[in-house]
Amino acid sequence: MDWSWEVVLEVLPSMWLGLIVTVQAALVGALLAYVLGLLLALLKMSKNWIVAKTSYWISECVRRTPLLVQLYFLFYVLPDLGIFLSPFAAGVIGLGIHFSTYTSEVYRAGIENVPKGQWEASRALNYNAYQTMRFVILPQAIPPMIPPLANYLITMFKETPLLSAITVVELFGAANIFSNTTYKFLEPMTLVGLFFLLTSVPAAYAAMRLEQRFKPKNTGAS
Repeated sequence: MDWSWEVVLEVLPSMWLGLIVTVQAALVGALLAYVLGLLLALLKMSKNWIVAKTSYWISECVRRTPLLVQLYFLFYVLPDLGIFLSPFAAGVIGLGIHFSTYTSEVYRAGIENVPKGQWEASRALNYNAYQTMRFVILPQAIPPMIPPLANYLITMFKETPLLSAITVVELFGAANIFSNTTYKFLEPMTLVGLFFLLTSVPAAYAAMRLEQRFKPKNTGAS
């Protein structure tokens, strides 16, 4: 099996388009996961026992089932119920919902790590729940959350090949279509790994820098 640069040049255009779709899916899915994760975290921390427990078990059910099964449900099962989603929309929603269960734990931990004195000070200022969360708690809780949230973005990026199962032509899907058509697997699959590596490594380095930037400072006596 010999490496062919002609095959590389032939497959590169479609793989470049696939990479764009991969990045778009990861970014939009991450945005959805961040928003839903915050909402889910607040619901799980609700003082209403029913709301908190219901949110917790919904989160657990989503987190304990495979992402691939959830993608199949969104794209292939929902049409039987009269709900039709495009492949990209189903993929993004699947990524967002699945990873929101993980980001919700990041938010919950960050919020609970804010000193109790900040909550008491908010009550002393007669802030309502929204004002307390918006102006006091979240501004202190979010900076330490940024590194783990960035890591989940990288994880989502690496999970995007699963979208090919619901006909999304992302990076892996583009390579797979070419390989199944031409029976050339060496070059396309090698390029898939290379593209993911070239994209993930700088992103991982950026996440490490964020972790150093937002690492809690040692306030102990020297």
